[in-house]
Amino acid sequence: MDKITHIFRYYVLPIYWAILTYMLLKPGVENKEYWFMFSGIDKILHISIFALLGFVFRIGFPRMRFFTFFLIMFIYGLGTEILQREMHLGRSMELLDLIADLLGVLMGYYTYQKIKKYYF
Repeated sequence: MDKITHIFRYYVLPIYWAILTYMLLKPGVENKEYWFMFSGIDKILHISIFALLGFVFRIGFPRMRFFTFFLIMFIYGLGTEILQREMHLGRSMELLDLIADLLGVLMGYYTYQKIKKYYF
């Protein structure tokens, strides 16, 4: 295992995943008073944060098969959506959020695939 993979696998990924889990499960508050808030911004945020998760995960586990990678990301996305519904903290389970999560993961995966020969 090279140094970059080691750093991402044991430091960057766990820290990012913990922060992401906290962000997804903390009590939710609808806040539309800012100028940049618009309908659908949450889907853009889901795509973005999961694209970064997929990218970081791929750097940490570069030899993992696509199916295994996608299954882990799917289970995580579905799990967070189910927990949002079950925890009753002002968040809800939404199929479109899960779809946005998976689109983001795929974007992160393919971004890694495109730049790995240059950097990793």
